[in-house]
Amino acid sequence: MFDNKVAVVTGGVRGIGKAIADSFRDAGAQVRVIDLLPGGDYVGDLADKAVLEDFARTVVADCGHVDFLINNALPLMTGLDQCTYEAFNYALRVGVTAPFYLTKLFAPHFAPGAAIVNISSSRDRMSQPQTESYTAAKGGIAALTHALAVSLAGRVRVNSISPGWIDTAYTVYDGPDAAQQPAGRVGNPMDIAHMALYLCSDKAGFITGENICIDGGMTRQMIYHNDFGWTLEDRHP
Repeated sequence: MFDNKVAVVTGGVRGIGKAIADSFRDAGAQVRVIDLLPGGDYVGDLADKAVLEDFARTVVADCGHVDFLINNALPLMTGLDQCTYEAFNYALRVGVTAPFYLTKLFAPHFAPGAAIVNISSSRDRMSQPQTESYTAAKGGIAALTHALAVSLAGRVRVNSISPGWIDTAYTVYDGPDAAQQPAGRVGNPMDIAHMALYLCSDKAGFITGENICIDGGMTRQMIYHNDFGWTLEDRHP
């Protein structure tokens, strides 16, 4: 399906990123992975401007063009009580600045029919306590998606995916963990990889600027105190 195509995946050594990178390879694409962890094509910190520039130069020199950019790398999750100024900014550099800058660096080299998929999170619309750095980064990349879609109109389609609970170890849950999901199960990385491939395919040629939430329906489920046995405990007695 993607023979002779070039896909760039950030954070592609493990978890959702690995599933996406492997799926593109299985579909015939040439894949270039950058990650802070060893095991990809380029080891480097996406928060570092020089690393992004060198990685982009390397990809263009090796491949000549880019068809798909998947911005997946995971920002830090720290919260209001413990997160420092530096840690918060680091999360934004990985989660928002790097996707923006890689898009800018690759902009002259995107092939006709190119697509970008940004990995956001259902936390772009809902939160748990003490998750500010991660939530801000994921909200930022969701908004960046539609801005880039407009700026790159007619050249590159840009969409984002917001995963919910995705178990990267492919654990199969039963009981309340599964039953609480309207889809009846916890997600796995392939749920996201399948959508990434679809959004990069010609079948999604009329989709751009969208954020697609893949969370088993959790963000559509209304929850009230004492509903279905769920009871709110006052966190501020």
